[in-house]
Formats: sequence, structure tokens, C-alpha cells
Amino acid sequence: MGSLLAKKQAGEECVICEQAKTRGIHLYTSFICTDCEKDLITTDTSNPKYNYYLKKLRKITMPEIFS
Repeated sequence: MGSLLAKKQAGEECVICEQAKTRGIHLYTSFICTDCEKDLITTDTSNPKYNYYLKKLRKITMPEIFS
């Protein structure tokens, strides 16, 4: 439990900006910080930054469910 608390205080690494942040969302097993989430949803598809986000989001894969 101590390591979980330490991880929560230090933050998690964002899959997009690759920085440790404390606030954000989880998508499957990956973490997206609040700053990147806001940029992602407000970026127009014609903006070159949109392709950057797509490239980073390709790292996220749905975890397999073992039964």
C-alpha cells in the first residue's frame, strides 16, 4: 500500500507528454493527463498537432481479458 500511495503522490506518466502528472484519465491501462486531454479534444483535425496525438494514442492497446 505504501508504494501505491507514493505513486499517487508522484503522479503517473502521461502516454502523450510522457511527464509525471497527478490529474488525468485512464484509458484501458494508459494514463492521459488533464492538460493533454484538453489539448487533444480542442485540436482541429487539420492541425498538424492532431497527427502527433494520433501517433501517441496508437501506443494504447486494449488489454486482453483472460478468463
